[in-house]
Amino acid sequence: MAKQQSIGQYLLNQLHKRGVRHIFGIPGDYVLGFYGLIGKSPIKHIGTTREDAAGFAADAYARVNGIGAVCVTYCVGGFNVTNPIAGAYAEKSPVVIISGAPGLKERERNPLLHHRVKDFSTQKEVFEKITVAGAALDDPLTAYHEVDRVLYALDRYRRPVYFEIPRDMADASRRHTRRRESSIPLADPETLREAIAETAAMINASKRPVILAGVEVHRFGLQDSLLKLIRKTHIPVAATLLGKSVISEAHPMYIGIYEGAMGRKSVTDYVESSDCVILLGAFMTDINLGIYTANLDQGQSIYVTSEKIMVRRHSYDDIRFRDFIAALLKTKLKQRKKPKLPEMHNIGAEPKPPPDSRMTVKDLFRELDGFITKDMVVVSDIGDCLFGAVDMRIRKRTEFISPAYYTSMGFGVPAALGAQLANPKLRPLVVVGDGAFQMTGLELSTAVRLKLNPIIVVLNNEGYSTERHIADGPFNDIGLWAFNKVPDLLNAGKGFDVETQADLEWALRAALDNQETFSIINVHLDKYDKSPALARLSERLAARVKGAG
Repeated sequence: MAKQQSIGQYLLNQLHKRGVRHIFGIPGDYVLGFYGLIGKSPIKHIGTTREDAAGFAADAYARVNGIGAVCVTYCVGGFNVTNPIAGAYAEKSPVVIISGAPGLKERERNPLLHHRVKDFSTQKEVFEKITVAGAALDDPLTAYHEVDRVLYALDRYRRPVYFEIPRDMADASRRHTRRRESSIPLADPETLREAIAETAAMINASKRPVILAGVEVHRFGLQDSLLKLIRKTHIPVAATLLGKSVISEAHPMYIGIYEGAMGRKSVTDYVESSDCVILLGAFMTDINLGIYTANLDQGQSIYVTSEKIMVRRHSYDDIRFRDFIAALLKTKLKQRKKPKLPEMHNIGAEPKPPPDSRMTVKDLFRELDGFITKDMVVVSDIGDCLFGAVDMRIRKRTEFISPAYYTSMGFGVPAALGAQLANPKLRPLVVVGDGAFQMTGLELSTAVRLKLNPIIVVLNNEGYSTERHIADGPFNDIGLWAFNKVPDLLNAGKGFDVETQADLEWALRAALDNQETFSIINVHLDKYDKSPALARLSERLAARVKGAG
């Protein structure tokens, strides 16, 4: 006989089996019973200052660990976490959302209970739009199978899923025998064979193929398979911005980030002149394509994701991404001589300005490139901090994290918590704009409580710099914070004020030596300064507009 567990215990046990060791969130009365179960489980609860910060932390945890979880109360907590979960859905990050809800007995006669919006089902209906599967665990006869079904969808699609537990159901129980997950193939084997045959023929006939690797290689844990494919064929590889650090950027066959006009011209030219671009797990978003300044010929492309496989213009439906990659590795592919690759740009080798020079975005990222150590994970928020980070070299794989498609500001600092808890061997280096820091930066108080030691670099240019280069106006200005004084507020951490090259070098050395707590570096920049990547994009877009005129 199967051991009897409550619905809440069963859900927690299934999460623990999949690798969840921390659940982020904020308690509320509708979820307190489930929180009590968390306290008795091997999973540790991580309280945050805000629900959206809990969502960002769970997202980063999932990107490093393979699965993350956030637990909030009904509606007032749940709706606060919708934005981070929407980002996780857009970027395929497998986050489990658990929400409390009013008890079933409380709902009799349709009372106006606190936190309720419209109907009792409203929150669940909202999350149906931004998750791949979900369930209200409101019936002991079906709840256990619903847990199995929803978590299978998470494993299959690597996207967020949703559970809603009425507070009088968390401790409800009945005996349950877990069903085996479906082993039925999603596509006819002949479909897979035809797709692989056409793919192999196109690759073998090509003169200068190139792999463009994207975020799904991260999400499905296929980095080793990608490396095997490179070794087998000697085909060089570029990465999309969202897929940055999919392999070590020191790999001899790695050529750089491909992102249209934002990328280096040598990389762009190499990819766009290829007669066979093999896109693996790459989403062709506007950011990945340099705001659609990229130029890829579909007739020269093999496009493989978990949702779609196209060889030139031939579509093959319902083939698993993993199955396609595994079959491709078993197929006879031509091994080529190592081609002549574009020279990797090394921003760290660029000449340093005099010590008393005012800081620029370019000089900041040149210095950070040489500052990164082998035990760091780089977490980038959104804005010119992300564009500046394009040229930083990540020496190991899956150690660059950013919401580079959904581009939600406020990700950086809470994401650092999730990344370091997921892998305590990695110390987060966070690059964040002043506007984004003002949204969620005080989540550093949670880092203090947990004795974490991220290094936070704030690009302080007095507002939303990326928007200034699109449409300038006073709406881009923000209140001026003394970011280096945050340690005074939190009674912990170390702060540094940086205006010159010498200031930055000293601050980085001191931050690296500060192993006990967080460090925050307030880097003063001209409000109209911009990174080389943003400058490249601006020039290309300006030329396009001029040509159209």
